[in-house]
Amino acid sequence: MAIEIIHARGHPNILARHKTTFEFTKDEEISERADCIIAVSADKGARDLSTQFKRLARLPDTQIIVEISSEGSHERIIGRGHPDLTFSHKNDLVGRIGSYTCGRTLMIHADKAALHLGQDFVKKIRARDVEIIVKLIAELIQHEF
Repeated sequence: MAIEIIHARGHPNILARHKTTFEFTKDEEISERADCIIAVSADKGARDLSTQFKRLARLPDTQIIVEISSEGSHERIIGRGHPDLTFSHKNDLVGRIGSYTCGRTLMIHADKAALHLGQDFVKKIRARDVEIIVKLIAELIQHEF
């Protein structure tokens, strides 16, 4: 198992309306067009994750869990790892419902996108001064035979 903690902030332009992705970014400012972003000013991008996390996340039998907390509210997103994950982007981490991978991809086959987050949670993360804690967990799925 590998765990990463990311500290980020909310932003008034967080809309969380994207149907197939969610994103954390190191960028401090975003426009309303960035409807997949759910946290800004993150202290880690894809490239900053530990070697252990990246190695485990590249295994097809790895489950990746994203736990997002802010102001007493929590969201949980579960997806999968993949051998094509490169973790090369310096600013962003993107979770995807589909199977597309690029340097920004954190996980594929996520069970939620930005649109699926609770409305109360989204309202809380629309404040610029709100702290958002993201916990990433990569763990190998144990198969029973």
